Amino acid sequence: MEVLATLTTLMLIYSLYLLYKFYSLKLSSDCYLIDYVCFKPSSDRKITTEMSGAIVDRNKTLGLSEYKFLLKVIVNSGIGEETYGPRNIIEGREDSPTFDDAMLEMDEFLNVSVGDLFKKTNISPQDVDVLVVNISMFSPAPSLASRIVQRHKMREDVKTYNLSGMGCSASMIGVDLVRNIFKSGKKTLAVIVTSESITPNWYSGTDKSMMLGNMLFRSGGCVMLLTNDPARQAQAKMNLKCLVRTHIGSNDDAYNCAMQKEDEVGRVGFHLSKGLPKAAVRAFAENLQQLAPKILPYSELALYMYRTIKQMAVKPKDSSSSAMARINFKSGVDHFCLHTGGSAVIDAVGRALGLSKYDVEPARMTLHRWGNTSASSLWYVLGYMEAKKRLRKGDRVLMISFGAGFKCNSCLWEVNRDLDDGDVWADCIKNYPPQSLVNPYMERFGWVNDHTEDSFKQSEREFLSTR
Repeated sequence: MEVLATLTTLMLIYSLYLLYKFYSLKLSSDCYLIDYVCFKPSSDRKITTEMSGAIVDRNKTLGLSEYKFLLKVIVNSGIGEETYGPRNIIEGREDSPTFDDAMLEMDEFLNVSVGDLFKKTNISPQDVDVLVVNISMFSPAPSLASRIVQRHKMREDVKTYNLSGMGCSASMIGVDLVRNIFKSGKKTLAVIVTSESITPNWYSGTDKSMMLGNMLFRSGGCVMLLTNDPARQAQAKMNLKCLVRTHIGSNDDAYNCAMQKEDEVGRVGFHLSKGLPKAAVRAFAENLQQLAPKILPYSELALYMYRTIKQMAVKPKDSSSSAMARINFKSGVDHFCLHTGGSAVIDAVGRALGLSKYDVEPARMTLHRWGNTSASSLWYVLGYMEAKKRLRKGDRVLMISFGAGFKCNSCLWEVNRDLDDGDVWADCIKNYPPQSLVNPYMERFGWVNDHTEDSFKQSEREFLSTR
C-alpha cells in the first residue's frame, strides 16, 4: 500500500514537472520586440538633385540613351531630395572605393545606432546573449559582429551570427533566427543589426539592368533588441505572432533575376532583370498561401472559400466578373509595412492586398524620405507609423519584404501598448505626407529629352558645368 502511495506521489510530481516544463517552454517561445533604433546619417551625406547631377556627370561612359534612362528611373522612383549616400560617392570617389571607405560607412552607422539602442532601452552590452548582423554586400574579417563585440565589450560567451548575401529581406531572416534560438527555453536578450554597404558596390558602367541600383539604394540601417523573457513584456513594444519565409531559388529565372555579376566589360554591379516582377509575384503568392491561415479569422477564410467556389460554379459573362476572389487581409491586419523597393513595388503589393492610399502611405513616405535602405527599410516604415501615432495597443502589423535568391518573407506583430516614438522621423514628420511627391529631377534635367545624340554630345557637358 505504501509502495502504491509512493508511486502515485511520484507520478503526480512528474506530471506537475511536465506541466511546468510545457508552460516554461511556451513562455520562452515568445518573441518580444523591446525597441529599435533607425539610423539618420549626417546632413553632409544628403543626395540632392544637384549632387545627383554631379554624380552622373562624372561617369564619362554614359551617352544620351543612358541619361534618358536614368532620368526616367529617378523621376518615377518616388525618391525625394533628403536621402543619404556614403562619403566616397559624395566626395566623387565612387569609381575607386577603398576598404577604409566601406568600413567608415559601417562604423558611422554602428557607432551611433548600437550605442543609442543601449541608451534608449537602459540595457548594458554585457546583458546581450545573442548578436545577429545582416550586411549583404560587405563581409570583412574579423566580422562586423566581432567588431561590435569588441567595441562594446560584450561577454565572452555572447553568441554571434554574421549573415551576408541575404538582400533586402535579411532583417526578417534575422528575426527568424532569433525566434528559433528563443525556443531553447533560456531567457535571452538578442540584438539584430541590419544595414547595407553602398560604398564598394556602386556601378559605373552602362548596363541599364545594373544602373537601377544606383538610383534606388541609399544609406541607412536599424538596430533591434528582442527577448523571450516574459518579465520584460511590459517594456516591449510588440510581440511576434508568426513569421513565414518563402524561397523559390530552385527556379532558375527566380534565382538569376537579382544577382551580383560582371557586365560585358568586367565591371561588377547588381543586376535586376526583367524577370524580377514575375519572380516577386510567384514568391509573394506562395508566401501569402502560408501566411493567410495564420493571421486571418476563420470567418474571412470561409468567406473566401465561398466566393471562390461560387466563381468556379458560375461561368462569368464578361471579363470583369472573372477576377479571382480576393482575401480581405484587413480583417486580420491593421497596418502594413511594405518593402520600399520602389514606387512600382509598393503599388503592386498594395493592389494585390487591396490596400488604400492610407495603408500604403507609410511605405511611400519612407521611400520618399530615406530611399530604399535595403533590409532596414521596413523599420523606417514602422517608425513612420509610430511617429504618426497610428499604432495602438492590440493593433496587428504585417511586414512584407523581398530579397535576392529569390525570397519573400513576412511576419505579423501585435502592438503591446500605444506607441508614439518619433525616432528619426521626429524632426520632419509634421511635413508628411507632402502635398506632392513629384521630385525636381525632371524640371532640372528634363532638357536631355529634347536632344539627339549629336546635339547632346555638343551641349550636355557645357550645360552641366554651369550648375
